[in-house]
Amino acid sequence: MFNNQIVAKAANLCSVALVSAGILMSSSALAAGYPEKAITFINPYSAGGPSDVLARIVAKEMSTILGQPIIVQNKPGAGASIGAAYVARSEADGYTLLFGTAAAHVVSPMIEKVTYDGLKDFSFVGMVGNIPNVLTVHPDTKITSVKQLIQYSKDHPDKLNYASAGNGSSPHLTGENFKLKTGASLTHIPYKGAAPATTDMVGGAVQAGFINLPGVLSFIKTGKLTALAIAASKRSPALPNVPTFAELGYSGFEGSSWYSLAAPAGTPAAVVDTLYAALAKVMNDPKVQEQLEAQGVEPFLMNASDSLAFVEKDKARIKQLLQASNIQIN
Repeated sequence: MFNNQIVAKAANLCSVALVSAGILMSSSALAAGYPEKAITFINPYSAGGPSDVLARIVAKEMSTILGQPIIVQNKPGAGASIGAAYVARSEADGYTLLFGTAAAHVVSPMIEKVTYDGLKDFSFVGMVGNIPNVLTVHPDTKITSVKQLIQYSKDHPDKLNYASAGNGSSPHLTGENFKLKTGASLTHIPYKGAAPATTDMVGGAVQAGFINLPGVLSFIKTGKLTALAIAASKRSPALPNVPTFAELGYSGFEGSSWYSLAAPAGTPAAVVDTLYAALAKVMNDPKVQEQLEAQGVEPFLMNASDSLAFVEKDKARIKQLLQASNIQIN
């Protein structure tokens, strides 16, 4: 299972910490003084969403380790492909990096006409985190369970809309999988990130949503949104009272968004090593882990080669899901 692999990889964080300091020292020397100026993380989603929150936490901590500012710049739109294309075209010097997702690296290149290859045009630095999707509804719907949502949608076809962070995003795929396996009648409304999607859900413009947990967490806690189920193998410590889909009798609904850090293809290996060593040190910091977990983020660290292998495997899984959901593949 996808999430089982995540748990297994995350369990290796401590062992990675033992070698990260040594890697940082040796690779920094090989990188000829890198970094010598500010680094930019391109976030292909709108400000304020889960990707933005995670990117800024990681950027702040890595900046301290590397001794240079790290700026998070938002370039949302087109299923995260605008930001990804920008990084793919950037100079391969380690100063412009993509804070990417499956949408940017896998889905958009399969369902849209993009100007880059999601794998070949990037040098992965490492995996950063994993965030489960959560199904929420506006309280005015009076819907309080997944079963009730499914039945209401069948009794009132095309009356319920659901928001996602954009076409090809993990929440979108989770939503389409939900429709496919339950027969629910929901209309997808894509946004340029979780933040604007959540704003419209809270305002009542859309009735439901599959959104990454950090984006809706505060609104769930204040009662402005009702969480029905979380698409994960286990409950989130951030929302211990919200059941998983499996607990409710719906199997096969595990859906999450992984986040990676990637440079343009051709970036010197020594630069990639320096970046990964800093990333590993950040992700193994107990204070950072605690901060991420409070936001509903699972620390999920992998090195460059393991990240590429993981994305290649996930690409095959996503392709099957797209085909099953009748989403056209280029």
